[in-house]
Amino acid sequence: MAKARALVLERQGELSLRDIDLKLETGPGMVRIAVHTVGVCGSDVHYYTHGRIGPFLVEAPMVLGHEAAGTVVEVGPGVTHLAVGDRVCMEPGIPDPDSRASRLGMYNVDPAVRFWATPPIHGVLTPEVVHPANYTFKLPDHVSFAEGAMVEPFAVGMQAATKARIAPGDIAVVLGAGPIGTMVALAALAGGCARVILADLAQPKLDIAAQYQGIVPVNIRERDLGEELDRLTGGWGADVVFECSGSPKAWDTIMDLPRPGGAIVVVGLPVEPVRINIAGASVKEVRIENVFRYAHQYERAIALIGSGKVDLKPLISETFAFEDAVAAFDRAVEARPTDVKLQIRVAG
Repeated sequence: MAKARALVLERQGELSLRDIDLKLETGPGMVRIAVHTVGVCGSDVHYYTHGRIGPFLVEAPMVLGHEAAGTVVEVGPGVTHLAVGDRVCMEPGIPDPDSRASRLGMYNVDPAVRFWATPPIHGVLTPEVVHPANYTFKLPDHVSFAEGAMVEPFAVGMQAATKARIAPGDIAVVLGAGPIGTMVALAALAGGCARVILADLAQPKLDIAAQYQGIVPVNIRERDLGEELDRLTGGWGADVVFECSGSPKAWDTIMDLPRPGGAIVVVGLPVEPVRINIAGASVKEVRIENVFRYAHQYERAIALIGSGKVDLKPLISETFAFEDAVAAFDRAVEARPTDVKLQIRVAG
């Protein structure tokens, strides 16, 4: 154990920047990383404001942060694909490699997974972290640390696009233009969609997303989503609908959106049970897929960002200094409509 300065969630509603004991021994197969940039995720904010997410309850002080990039400063025995000085981003969920879920390739749903900033596991809003080399990925030289810290949320979009089984030329609808919804839209375009209708109530977020070719923003306060979908598809419906808002109300009319034989991919997690129109799904043979984090997406996400096909930089709204980390979280709690992704620069 070593003392390290970190952003600590002491209990629901209370954050502090202080020293805390953290494990920083670089054992076999591990690397030590100097953390540079960490994104503020909605789950971090939810733990701050509510003290829990589903069964995960904050019962002891916990370091926040799981969207991170940095520089390798020490390499443990047996690590051959990384070296000191490599610029990297880190996949935050570490499963049991021998679990049945891992052997099936679905390590994201391994019940034993240890995920940064998910009780009782500490996150990475601290100057250094030790992490398995197999879940640490080198960044291309021209990809910034800020972009590297965006790989984690973009991997969720990649998982959603993969589950959708997109065919070239598909028309998609994304409900919710928050960070994940916008990244799902970008992943859907990269996966072959010709157009993605992005629906939300917040015009500033839609204006940001409208910068991207192929995204059709729809403010559902002012325009009818169904009419815009009919216009683009001749009344046929969307090939795939991504539910990213987490709003139970979205399920009241969601079955009106997919075409016969289309798909709904559930990305947003409602805080309360929802009613699903099974009859509506049955008569159209709508396929329903669910997304929980991601598996095997980091290398693909980095490749897309590195190629220039996906540019996440316009989604970074503001970057805070490490000493202002509490202020960054308080800003995130405000949920300003102009904010997409806030980040904290730990070093540099």
